[in-house]
Amino acid sequence: MNRLLFVLFFFFLLSTLAFAGSGSTQNLESRKNDLYPEILRDEAVARLNELGKVSDAEGYLERTFMSPASVRAGNLIRGWMEDAGLRTWIDQMGNVHGQVDGINASSKAILIGSHLDTVVDAGIFDGSLGVVSAISALKVLNARGELGNLLRPVEVIAFSDEEGVRFQSTFLGSAAVAGILPASALQFSDKSGVTVQEALKENSIQISEENLYNLKYDQDSVWGYVEVHIEQGPVLEWKGVPLSVVKGIAGQTRLKVTVRGSQGHAGTVPMSMRQDPMSAAAELIVLLESLCKRPEDFLSFDDHCKDSTVQSLSTSLVCTVGEISSWPSASNVIPGQVVFTVDIRAIDDMGREAVIYELSNRMYQICDRRSVSCIIERKHDAGAVMCDDELRQQLKFATKSALKKMSDNQFVDEVPVLMSGAGHDAMAISHLTRVGMIFVRCRGGVSHSPEEHVLDDDVWAAGLSVLAFLETHM
Repeated sequence: MNRLLFVLFFFFLLSTLAFAGSGSTQNLESRKNDLYPEILRDEAVARLNELGKVSDAEGYLERTFMSPASVRAGNLIRGWMEDAGLRTWIDQMGNVHGQVDGINASSKAILIGSHLDTVVDAGIFDGSLGVVSAISALKVLNARGELGNLLRPVEVIAFSDEEGVRFQSTFLGSAAVAGILPASALQFSDKSGVTVQEALKENSIQISEENLYNLKYDQDSVWGYVEVHIEQGPVLEWKGVPLSVVKGIAGQTRLKVTVRGSQGHAGTVPMSMRQDPMSAAAELIVLLESLCKRPEDFLSFDDHCKDSTVQSLSTSLVCTVGEISSWPSASNVIPGQVVFTVDIRAIDDMGREAVIYELSNRMYQICDRRSVSCIIERKHDAGAVMCDDELRQQLKFATKSALKKMSDNQFVDEVPVLMSGAGHDAMAISHLTRVGMIFVRCRGGVSHSPEEHVLDDDVWAAGLSVLAFLETHM
């Protein structure tokens, strides 16, 4: 009898737990349906796929500044902005704007944006995700009849150029809005000899050096800038988290290193008598790798390089040799010259300068020892940009709120804070106002590739985070 009662009680307990679990699942699904998946996920993903088909090339994605596909993409985005209830216009650098005034049109505006251009053979999420997520969040507010309840104007901007593919100059769109684009940029030319100014004119946009500066926003009219972007790295996937906020964007230096030696016959010059720039270049590249992997082994501590700087470098420093060429580049000739590029990035500008100083000194020493000449030229410098603390906290709260709503776990882990090693429009806009960024997980950390991929639910989480952020400004 006791055994029968125990068995009956056991089955009763199992059925109760199953019912409770079923109820919990039903509640979660019901709660998720209240989070506008039809706009923030389904429609957003469909729009990303639609933008991904707008290309100047057959068989792969390519949209460059003011190209036919770029213009079509801008018009498509403008239509989506109007669908969300925004007032729209296209400025004289081809940037697409959509704005809602909110309660007080004279208050400082929140800018939210990213870029609509792509690299060659691109993925569909880089840039586009930030634009689509912002539009989707505002569309939800419009659907709820709450667009007019925003305390300040909100403006979405799809920047015309961030990648710099066509004119070899990044941030044409955002730099114009920030007021840091030099007038000389209008005369930059592409491979066909077409200038920036002519490319705009071909699309019925007239711009001169005089009115370029009219595109600059007044600093007193802007509250801050927010950008949603794919991480372009593997950390979030490794952590198993869909979103993070960004601490800052790494500063960057590009060097061109030219090593010259003695050109000769591959079969007749003894090894002991060679002045081989290729062997020297190989040693220089291995030096770069060693220094960047273990900066603490190379940098000395003094007034210019403190312990905190070295610690920062140990977690943020990355160095790359992306191009290398030799002359005359023949299999049976000892090269007379080797040229390679060096890309150095770190969140600490002083640390980056210390690395360049130490690297240059050691490179010259190696070249002297090998009896070859070495010329190191700085081709590009961009300082690190730190995201605003207050804005970062607001975005962190918004992302955590979004993840909590999407999960049946009310105790969501702390939202990660990551550094960006890639450049973003936020770098240019930081000259205008404070900036903040949200990163979205991408598969394998792959970007600038057709293999670039973001889960549908992660697109949803991104849009929900922007919505949660906007709701704090109502």
